[in-house]
Amino acid sequence: MNIRRVSFDHPDAVKLNDEVQAEYHERYGDGGDATVLEPAHFEPPRGVYFIAYDEGGRPVATGGWRSQDSNGEGNEDGDAELKRMFVIREMRGRGLARRILTALEEDARAAGRLRMVLETGTEQPEAIALYTSSGYRACTKFGYYRAYESSRCFAKPLGS
Repeated sequence: MNIRRVSFDHPDAVKLNDEVQAEYHERYGDGGDATVLEPAHFEPPRGVYFIAYDEGGRPVATGGWRSQDSNGEGNEDGDAELKRMFVIREMRGRGLARRILTALEEDARAAGRLRMVLETGTEQPEAIALYTSSGYRACTKFGYYRAYESSRCFAKPLGS
C-alpha cells in the first residue's frame, strides 16, 4: 500500500469523495455530508489529504485533516479535524483505515496541532469502533452536525 499526499480536488480524491457521499446517503438518507470543505482546507501546514493506492495504482482509501481553532461550532484552539476517512468496500478489514489514521495523526502532530477531533454518526458503528480502539474518547459535540441526535464526536490528544 502506498499512501500519497494529494490535493482535495485531485481526480482520485473527487472520485472517492463521491463514493463516500453515496455511502453516507445510503446510511443516513440525507444526501451525504453537508459540511463545507474546500481544497485550501487541506493544504499544508493547515491540513493534509491522503489517498492510499493499492499495488496496481488504484485509489482505495482516503482521509484528511484540517486546522480548526476556537469558533462558534465548538472547536478548540489547536484542533485538527479529521475528514473523509473512507475505504472502498472491497478493501475493508485490511487495516487501511488505521494506517491512514496513524499517518494523519503524525502529520497533524508535526504541524503543531494539539488534538485530533472527528464527527461521525450512529449509523457508522465500524468507524466508532476504529476510533475508540485507537484512543479516541467522546468529546463535546462540534461542527455542522453538533445538534443532530445521531452525531457522535470524539477527540484524541496528539501530544509530542
